[in-house]
Parts: sequence; structure tokens; C-alpha cells
Amino acid sequence: MAKDIEGAEESAKDYTDPPPAPLIDTEELTKWSLYRAVIAEFIATLLFLYVTVLTVIGYKHQSDPGLNSTDAGCNGVGVLGIAWAFGGMIFILVYCTAGISGGHINPAVTFGLFLARKVSLVRALLYIVAQCLGAICGVGLVKGFQRAFYVRYGGGANELNDGYSKGTGLAAEIIGTFVLVYTVFSATDPKRNARDSHVPVLAPLPIGFAVFMVHLATIPITGTGINPARSFGAAVIYNQDKAWDDQWIFWVGPFIGAAIAAAYHQYVLRASGAKASGSFRSNA
Repeated sequence: MAKDIEGAEESAKDYTDPPPAPLIDTEELTKWSLYRAVIAEFIATLLFLYVTVLTVIGYKHQSDPGLNSTDAGCNGVGVLGIAWAFGGMIFILVYCTAGISGGHINPAVTFGLFLARKVSLVRALLYIVAQCLGAICGVGLVKGFQRAFYVRYGGGANELNDGYSKGTGLAAEIIGTFVLVYTVFSATDPKRNARDSHVPVLAPLPIGFAVFMVHLATIPITGTGINPARSFGAAVIYNQDKAWDDQWIFWVGPFIGAAIAAAYHQYVLRASGAKASGSFRSNA
């Protein structure tokens, strides 16, 4: 009876779950599609850091009370504009690269998808290396174009702001990354896409909005990392003690948040663990 029900459920499916990615797929290394995807991740992360960090530096210059004594805080794009820059760039770049690399642009997203067996270990490692190198190059371009202001205005580096403990900063990064990676899983879930096919929701849109909303909430605490490559690239080019002292927060927090989001989606919302155990019992 259990097998009959399971078979009926399978036949009633109007979507197909992709098979789990192999843990180590050395055959991928022989395919141009992998290297094309890695290049796409590198370029996308470079563009992401270039536009967003340039926005941060520009805003700090425009709102510098030493240069603009009258209503300095009202000049520039403000925190809202910075959040829009990050969220908008993620929307654009995920849209452009989703069909090539999946549009990760973030080691935490790649890590979460790896834990869910959406990408292999080989692809995940190459993506993370490409993302970090792209971030370094992107911030390097910003320093080259804004050499007079780059160091003066903090280099766009993520640092724990005054008045907050390291525990608070870590928690902010965990929760912020959870929101992002949870949104990624939900927006790209084949079951949801099939069920809600009448609702034309573009997957990059909610992902970009998630980045935007998290930035609004956590810019006052950590400047908002939720992307280890973004934090690492800025720290490498800025190269100041404070940025390096706090760097661990922007790796540990996002990776924990991504792991929790992956587990929540796979084993609670999609109930993968229950399905696996139920299938095992029925076969026994």
C-alpha cells in the first residue's frame, strides 16, 4: 500500500527534482561549461564589488561634514541608496548569469547549495576562488578610480561598528545570510515553480530584494557582509587591522546562516529526510 501511494504521488508530480550532484565530479574538470561558469562568477563578483563599493565611497564623500558643512547627512544616496545598490546589482547579475553558472556571486550561497547537493565539491571550490578573486579585482578598480578618497572613507570594508559586541555582529551575519540563502532556495525550488507557474515571478527579483532588506537592517551593525567574498575583497585592498580583526565574523556567520537555511529548506520545508526514511522503511 505504501508503495502504491508513493507511486501515485510520483505520477502526479508536475515537476522534476534534479538528481543530487556528486560529491566529487572530476569529469567536470574536462568540460568547458565548468570554466565558462567560473569565469561568469569571477566577472559578476567583480562588477558587484565595483559598483557597490564605489557607491559606498561616493556616499561617504558626499556626506562628509568636513567638506559639506550644511546638511551633510542629507547629501548623497544615503543608507537606502546603498542598500538599493547592493540589492539591485544582485538582481541584475543573477539575472545575467543564472543560465550560465547559477548566479551565485557569493561563497555562502555556493556553500548552501553544496550542502543541499545542488553543486559538486569541485564546482563549489572553483566558484568560491573565482568569487574571491573577482571581489579583490573589483575593489582594486574602485581604489584605482577613487585613490584620493578610498582609504579616507574606509575602503568599503566590513567592520563591526562601535557599540556592538562580536556576538551581536556574528548573529546579524547569521540571520542576514539565512534570509538570503533561504530566499535563493525558495526562488529556485522546482516544486514551487511548478505549483506557482501561474505567478510570473522572476527568481532574481526576490533574491535582490532579500539582499536589499538585509542591508537596511544590518548596515548599522556590521556594514552588512552576508557575502564572504565581498568582505574579503574589501579587506585585502583596504588592508587595515580593524578589517582583518573582524574578518572571521564575515566568514563564520554567513557559512552558519547558509547551512541553517539549507537544512531548513531541505529537511523541514521539503521534508527530504522524512521522505528518505519513509522510502527506506517501505523497501524494507
